[in-house]
Amino acid sequence: MHAPYASDPADTRGRFYPEGESAFRSAFQRDRDRIIHSSAFRRLKHKTQVFIEHEGDYFRTRLTHSIEVGQVARTIAKHLGLNVELTEAVALAHDLGHTPFGHTGEEALDRLMAPWGGFDHNAQALRIVTRLERHYAEWDGLNLTWETLEGIAKHNGPVLPPVPYALAEYDARHDLELHTHASAEAQVAALSDDIAYNNHDLHDGLRAELFSTDELAELPILRECFTDVDAAYPGLNYYRRRHEALRRFFGVLVEDVIAVTEANLRDLDPRSAGDIRAAGRMMVQFSPALWSDLRVIRGFLFERMYRAPAVVEMRRQVTQVLDELFPWLMAHTGDLPKQWRKDVEEAATEEELARIVCDYIAGMTDRFALQSHDRLIGGA
Repeated sequence: MHAPYASDPADTRGRFYPEGESAFRSAFQRDRDRIIHSSAFRRLKHKTQVFIEHEGDYFRTRLTHSIEVGQVARTIAKHLGLNVELTEAVALAHDLGHTPFGHTGEEALDRLMAPWGGFDHNAQALRIVTRLERHYAEWDGLNLTWETLEGIAKHNGPVLPPVPYALAEYDARHDLELHTHASAEAQVAALSDDIAYNNHDLHDGLRAELFSTDELAELPILRECFTDVDAAYPGLNYYRRRHEALRRFFGVLVEDVIAVTEANLRDLDPRSAGDIRAAGRMMVQFSPALWSDLRVIRGFLFERMYRAPAVVEMRRQVTQVLDELFPWLMAHTGDLPKQWRKDVEEAATEEELARIVCDYIAGMTDRFALQSHDRLIGGA
């Protein structure tokens, strides 16, 4: 049974392009399926989470991260009586707009696109599912429901001015009510993202030997997790010990979100999905105490992982790749693939051309960006 504040596919605000509904799949299930079958979703396999995709076989990529977010989101949504399919659709789509090389690539493209409105990966995800995926006969994009588009656009909360270019462009023709909060399902997807990356970044940092298990065991929350493991399994080998501790850490985060969200919902007593949007605050949250502990852990990761010398050096190298690739393609549009050349021919301004080049580069995988740079510029 769904809670009264869950999103109901039977009451969806519909799709931008009207189409018949499936006889055996709900509207939100079709959204999730279209996202999974999209080209952008497949490309996440070779896009950076923290480490460049080719640096190791066991590090998370954007695809494995998105799958983990979907798993956490399903668990929380089901417990809260929400629509699991909408929750999963937003969770799986939330990183579709990421560039090659993760946040480093996003920062580079934002700087390169500064004269023409900048770049934002969340807004780019909406641009992908409403415009850049071109597989259907009758429309560009995936023609997702309003609820899924809303969740992609504002799962982290209301979008305040200045609104990123891609969001503003689409919102002008299809009002996503950017000033309000999103559905409870989208909010679950957002917190599930936090839970997933806080957990797996610790895993990956250990595997990369950027810090030790002993150092991890001194951090808030994790200290208690390691103590519990040592009490239950004295003498456990280091690999199993740290995995058991991180498994408990994962559980602590999920249980905290569920408990706080249930308390928020009891306080608000929402009777519809609209009540969640009109609440004026996020319903799905961490407790203040846990959020404070997570800030300590995030500070540790920034210092020991995200700013590790090897990571910083790789960031410098890939930033140079994009700094050189963008102006090259602006000046040599004939190097764009054939399917992009019609757009180039129709571009009436430098801004429109820059947006095409940006879309093309943002869609690249890590390895394709490196290969393209080597092929086009390496011998120049």
